[in-house]
Amino acid sequence: MTAWNILCDFDGTISVEDVIDSLLDRFGRPGWEALEQDWRAGRIGSRECMSGQVDLLDMSRAQLDKHLEGLWIDHAFPAFVARTRELGTPIRVVSDGLDYAIHKILGRYGLDDLPLAANHLAPAEPPRQWQLTSPFQAEGCRSGTCKCACVAQARSGGAKTLLIGDGASDFCAADRVDFVFAKHRLIEHCRAAGIPYVPITGFEDALELLPRLLDGSLLAEHARPAPAVAAG
Repeated sequence: MTAWNILCDFDGTISVEDVIDSLLDRFGRPGWEALEQDWRAGRIGSRECMSGQVDLLDMSRAQLDKHLEGLWIDHAFPAFVARTRELGTPIRVVSDGLDYAIHKILGRYGLDDLPLAANHLAPAEPPRQWQLTSPFQAEGCRSGTCKCACVAQARSGGAKTLLIGDGASDFCAADRVDFVFAKHRLIEHCRAAGIPYVPITGFEDALELLPRLLDGSLLAEHARPAPAVAAG
């Protein structure tokens, strides 16, 4: 079997809904929508957008914890993680979301020990209640978590790398991995860019595809076409 590392997005991939969006809808003070529009228009990066939005969250820790109790993950993700561990295939959660929320949600499923790269949410000095820092940012990258740097780290030992993701925060990383399990907007990106991928609806699909990924047959089926060589 080919050695692989798996990098997996959280919001909208592992989780059923986007955590920060759900928090802003419920606890965001006016102004977060304008930041969202600036990010979608490309005027600011996701790190600047998220930091500004977190500044506008008006909630106590008790309210935050109560809200997180109502957020769920894909029902097949625990079985997928269990299978990767049986097979000795490392998996790491790489997210442009909030570490506190991810640990809280995964903790309900006994999965808070998964390696995680995400933005750090912490209490702030009043009048702000919360602040965002980005321990996994990289120079020249406007994201809070540089998933491309996570890919480079995963590839450094010589293993191939699978990305499982769903949206814009995964686009750059998808260009740098060996294969992608893609949901939602990431499907169109991979198709347009010629990236080897398969579409999935969730981790039931990923679980079914995993053996074929590890034995090399999936990559062989979806390999990038070799460049044509001009006749001499």
